[in-house]
Amino acid sequence: MVTFPVSGVEVAPWLPPLVGLVVSFATSMAGVSGAFLLLPFQMSFLGYTAPSVSATNHVFNVVATPSGVWRYVREGRMVWPLCLMVIAGGVPGAFAGALVRIHWLRDPGAFKGFVALVLLVIGGRMVRDLVRGRSAAGHAEDAERRFQALAGHHHDDASDPCDDLPGVAVRTFTLRRTRYEFCGEEFEFSTLAAAAVSLLVGVVGGIYGIGGGALIAPLLITFFRLPVYTIAGTALMSTCVVSVAGVAMYHALALLHPAQSIAPDWPLGLLFAAGGVAGMYLGARCQKYVPSRIIKWFLSAIVLLTAATYLLELRRP
Repeated sequence: MVTFPVSGVEVAPWLPPLVGLVVSFATSMAGVSGAFLLLPFQMSFLGYTAPSVSATNHVFNVVATPSGVWRYVREGRMVWPLCLMVIAGGVPGAFAGALVRIHWLRDPGAFKGFVALVLLVIGGRMVRDLVRGRSAAGHAEDAERRFQALAGHHHDDASDPCDDLPGVAVRTFTLRRTRYEFCGEEFEFSTLAAAAVSLLVGVVGGIYGIGGGALIAPLLITFFRLPVYTIAGTALMSTCVVSVAGVAMYHALALLHPAQSIAPDWPLGLLFAAGGVAGMYLGARCQKYVPSRIIKWFLSAIVLLTAATYLLELRRP
């Protein structure tokens, strides 16, 4: 057993890397770092409930997500204009969220209820679309099926077929609209709307130390109607950048509030990230072989399970 002085956590040294590996491998396929699940694990299983747990979660994101991002970049599946807008909204949102966490939500029970309702709406919308099938997904599902079929075909011909598979081609990028092509289909969204939604997600991510990927990914799939194979890398990239800002913000706040546990527990965060680095890369590499509907069902389950967990916590005395 190892004791971490900052958090007071006592845990076997092999457990955090194992949890980080398993969680990040599964979630990185949907553009989620896994911090969304690590936070309740730290709070409920390890008993780490101080505000610094959010900052420690950001440390995991900063260290673990680059390996997954690099894999998506190498495969040409990054929508760079979308990534820019998500970061432009998410970074200031993360700073605002950290301030809210420290000054007004030291016990964020009531806010959890609000977040739970938002997650229920998002998760319910995703499940509805999945049940309806092609009529709801439109040409996004057409592109996803075509890409997954190509990935499966190339799997038998090469050990790393990423160079032979279609990537993202941006056709238009203005402050009003962004349009890109993927697998023979064109996708368009409001550039400013993406930034505005990312700002709100950044606030929530800054409060809970989750980077925001677990919120922005289902929003991009469900409300912006973008294929999951093109948004996963963007969601991970935004999580990484927003988390860098989050770590910096928590360190700055720790200097202003020396009596509180605000700064991250770096050794604990790095231990989780040790497994997360491998999990992110492997998840990003394997994603193209997994049918998009399975990824979306898994993401829906994450969102709804987290919402249910928050609602149950509200009922505890």
